[in-house]
Amino acid sequence: MKRFDGRIALVTGASRGIGEAIAKRLASEGATVLAAARTADALARVVSEIEGAGGRASALALDLADPGAIEAAVKNALAAHGEIHVLVNNAGVTEDNLILRMSREAWDRVLATNLTGVFLLTQAVVKGMVRKRYGRIVNVTSVVGLMGNAGQVNYAASKAGLVGLTKSVARELASRNITCNAVAPGFIATAMTDKMTDEAKSKMTGQIPLERLGAPGDVAAAVAYLASEDAAYVTGTVVNVSGGLYM
Repeated sequence: MKRFDGRIALVTGASRGIGEAIAKRLASEGATVLAAARTADALARVVSEIEGAGGRASALALDLADPGAIEAAVKNALAAHGEIHVLVNNAGVTEDNLILRMSREAWDRVLATNLTGVFLLTQAVVKGMVRKRYGRIVNVTSVVGLMGNAGQVNYAASKAGLVGLTKSVARELASRNITCNAVAPGFIATAMTDKMTDEAKSKMTGQIPLERLGAPGDVAAAVAYLASEDAAYVTGTVVNVSGGLYM
């Protein structure tokens, strides 16, 4: 018996990086994963790899900046599977600049996806969770939302907002046996960090007490714990997965 046997898990931003690792981890533990993202080709690869490893998954087209797309995606998911037990809000975008140079459009685009999109998707999914009196919600925030970061005022604000959203949803829905927690990754090795120079990577890791970048699997392990029955008495918390970067 695996931890997520019989569970349906919706994971956003599942086409690469942390989201891909989360989707694969949940599938490896028995979940039927609805892998959601904007990029159909990348999603097809992730679904194929999950199925090739003996898991169950399907692709779900979803743009969190589009309220209509959110509504349609949830409707399609429920029509196909009946219910969603686990929601992992991982998708996010960045559009960095110093505050004096940041446009209102850049601010709006990042907040629309990273915060408003999460709110709308969570709102749509929890309706079914409330009826079933069961649900696990995990939001992927960032240490940037806890400590701030120069040049990322929009991203940091959106991720800090996720912390407040997480705690408020946890308080509202606890009586319905629905937990809501967050994971705050630090510097994680992804395709983005692969493009950095050795000097830049060295400077980055020099800030981390464990002296290395994290792996997407480190974040996926924390998400899997919070989404499982092992964390049935954990809600409203933020698990910091940053190698000690933020304490």
